[in-house]
Parts: sequence; structure tokens; C-alpha cells
Amino acid sequence: MAGFSRRFDASYRDASMKIAKDNAIGKPFLVRSNTCDLLDHTGFFVRYARRNGGIFVDCAIHDIDLALWFLENPVPKACWACGTLQHHPELKELSDVDNAVGTVEFWGGKIAYFYCSRTQAHGHDVCTEITGQHGKIMVNVIPRSNNVVVADYQGLRHEVQPEYWERFEDAFATEAREFIDSIVNNTPVPLPLEGGLKVMQIGRALQDALLSSEVIKFSQDGVRL
Repeated sequence: MAGFSRRFDASYRDASMKIAKDNAIGKPFLVRSNTCDLLDHTGFFVRYARRNGGIFVDCAIHDIDLALWFLENPVPKACWACGTLQHHPELKELSDVDNAVGTVEFWGGKIAYFYCSRTQAHGHDVCTEITGQHGKIMVNVIPRSNNVVVADYQGLRHEVQPEYWERFEDAFATEAREFIDSIVNNTPVPLPLEGGLKVMQIGRALQDALLSSEVIKFSQDGVRL
């Protein structure tokens, strides 16, 4: 089973229902999604980065899966990307960056845009926008840890989850329950492993596009050229 936890998040599932069942925005053609981590000052992240496969494989893998989900599993046509180093110059020797943008064009006219960051000041920031022919659905565009708002001389403000775990804690539990149910009841797993391989293929293409400054292309069968 592929472990893409956002597919088990209540908000993302609600968005999927509104798109696929309610036809709330018409035919979706564009996904903009980002995964932005809190800036780490301890040095742990740089040590971890030596083994994480690069910023797109590490940060964008769930966003890529969301794009495939919401855009009805399109076939990639081309990938390109660019990035920058703003806080972690040590990543240069690893051929990596701490902020990057990637775009995937799919056969059939659909597009996905991903922003990855390891340097956010306010907390863990994950949001997604799905644009269709008749509207747009947004998930977690303004991240917040709970419904508490402080109002004082500085204005109105709220706190943001510091890490991935706080945002998707319930999704992890749902994912585990549904996986166990599939084993106990001998039914198909929620996310077959083949989907994970396709996501990784796109993630690697974005990483290679970042390093080479070239467009990575695919055939209409989804085979990398």
C-alpha cells in the first residue's frame, strides 16, 4: 500500500467529494499545492537532507499524489523546476535547495504547480487549491492550529501547527484503521502501490529538472523520454 496520508484527511476527502460527486467546480484542470516546513535551527534537517532524496521527493510527494487524485490520474507530459538557497547553504554540497517551485504539464491539458519550502517562519504550512471550469476549492489556505484567535493592540492572530504530525494526526489514524480493515477483511488496500510508483516517478523528474535546468518529458503512455 502507498502511504499518502492526505487522502485520509477529512478536509481533503470532503474536497474530493465536492469535486467528483457534487461537481461543485466543474471539470478540474489545475492544482496548486504546497508543503512548507518550519525553519529548523537545530541542524537536524541538514543531517536528514543527506538521505531524503531531494526537496521534491521529500516535500512534494504528497502534493503530487493530491494532484493525481483531484485531476483524475492524468499522465505526465513534461516537468520543469527551479529553486533557491535562502537559509541552508550547506545543502549546496548535496545538490539540493531549501525552496523550490515545480510545474507538471499533463497530457490532456491539465497542470499542477508545487511549492516546497524548508524555511517557513510561522509554522507548518500545507495548502491546496483545485481550479475547475466553474470554480475553485481551497483546503487549508490559512493554516491554524485551532479556533483560538487573540485580539489585542497588534490586531487579530492565531497559531499554526509547528509540524506535519499535528496537522495530519487524525489522517494517520484513519489510514492505519483502513489498512488494517483491508487485511482483516481480505479486501483491496485503499491506495495500491502502483500509485506510489507513479508519484515517485514524477517526483524524481522534478528533482532532475531542478538539477539540470532542463524540461523532463514523457510519452503519452507516461514513459520518461
